[in-house]
Amino acid sequence: MKLLLTSAGISNTSIRNALIDLLGKPIEESSALFIPTAIYGIKGGANIIRKVICGTLGDPFCELNWKSIGILELTALPTMKKELWLTMLHETDALLVGGGDCQYLCYWMHQSGIASLLPSLLHKTVYVGLSAGSMIMTSFGTTYGNHILPPESVKSLGIVDFAIHPHLDYECFPENSLAI
Repeated sequence: MKLLLTSAGISNTSIRNALIDLLGKPIEESSALFIPTAIYGIKGGANIIRKVICGTLGDPFCELNWKSIGILELTALPTMKKELWLTMLHETDALLVGGGDCQYLCYWMHQSGIASLLPSLLHKTVYVGLSAGSMIMTSFGTTYGNHILPPESVKSLGIVDFAIHPHLDYECFPENSLAI
């Protein structure tokens, strides 16, 4: 399984090198799909997505000089013919799953069908999680959310058997302290 679960993206040389190792080739020779869905679940989501794509917010993620990069919006997939997006998914080298609202992302991972595809997909494709994109891969529930969603549809994906608590001791999230 090829997982790179981060708090904030490709924030240092060590994480960048881990990504290259998982890809098995340079980033410049690799394709990626950015999944921004979790960002729509938070205030100002559309503007945040623009900034993430342009590289003007946070650590490098989309703007790593990929050979090609596309956007895969999970909320659109249930209304599309599966063969239109499934081929694209199988041909990509990396899935870049952005942060935002965990419950919203879990809901759409399940509704879109991506959740059931991940176990087989991750033998070839690198899953790069950022914050919520990392947290949903655990076996633990997602308690934070701004939406009214059915409880059974916001279960984390259970790909890994440990918890992830990103942004520890980060000034923007004072409740995420080691003391607490």
